[in-house]
Amino acid sequence: MITLSVVVPVRDCERYIGDALSSLCGNSRADFEFIVVDDGSADATGDIADDFRGDLPGLAVIRNPVPLGLADARNTGLEAAAGRYVTFMDGDDWLAPGYLERLVAAMDGLGCDFVRTDHVQAEGRKRVVHRAPLGRRDVVLDPRQAILPAGVRTMVDYPYAWAGVYRRSLHDLLRFPGSLHTAEDRPWIWRLHQEAATFAVVSLAGVFYRRQVAGSLTQVGDERQLHFFDAFELVFKDVEEEFRPKAVRNFCSLLAHHLRLADRFTPRLRARFEERGASMVRGLPPELVVEALAGMSAERETALRALLPDLPPSPHVRYRSRPGRDREDP
Repeated sequence: MITLSVVVPVRDCERYIGDALSSLCGNSRADFEFIVVDDGSADATGDIADDFRGDLPGLAVIRNPVPLGLADARNTGLEAAAGRYVTFMDGDDWLAPGYLERLVAAMDGLGCDFVRTDHVQAEGRKRVVHRAPLGRRDVVLDPRQAILPAGVRTMVDYPYAWAGVYRRSLHDLLRFPGSLHTAEDRPWIWRLHQEAATFAVVSLAGVFYRRQVAGSLTQVGDERQLHFFDAFELVFKDVEEEFRPKAVRNFCSLLAHHLRLADRFTPRLRARFEERGASMVRGLPPELVVEALAGMSAERETALRALLPDLPPSPHVRYRSRPGRDREDP
């Protein structure tokens, strides 16, 4: 019986995949399996993964002949998974030794549908622990109770699929929208929190998330960035009415963040991004948009008002994030 399946989607990652798989060797167990999905790499990524077959028991390498995107690559791994639990790992990240065993112990002990964890952001030699935005730890909770309040950072603002472990019996709740090439984790985390029955957060930070990787979608400005809007159209389509203020706040905050980084776009793509952003904001309940603006950092509010100068003024501001940081960090 397989206890844990680790799904590792990867594309053109020959520089980092060796480190990722070496860290999995330090997490190996006889009842763990490791599913690398090489999503149409044009470099030596797949060959390097194959070279680990003798060092990493339970390793399977699936090769997509053409790139399908991160969402579909994860779904391919899910379809191949046989474990009672499933977790994810990106090919340019790595795990602390023994992390997966502690993750499984948390799931076994808590007995809930999914468990979320903290993580370590790695940028060069710098290491910063990022805590999942829930203070209550090691307690089984209703995932719906971790969506609100709208004006502060909650668990739907922490969408990272690799920062957690999930019962494979959740089935379709674990699948990602295959049409998306970025922001696929946004509708995914919203659906998980609205429809799963139980979850918990534990103080475990064994995932090292590598930032500022050249070629990653956080660093490039091509047309895939427009999928951000497709992702939130899915969120708004399925969000329940009581959670709509949070979804609007979530979207507006992230839109403002992207607008402040729009210099990475070509002029044509920037115009398309701004046009679609303005159109989506105008389609939202105006009172919720104004309420969202009232709680943003001054920088993000300015970015949105430059896009939509006809927005009504914000009401009395009850709180402000400190300069340079909003309460929903991307």
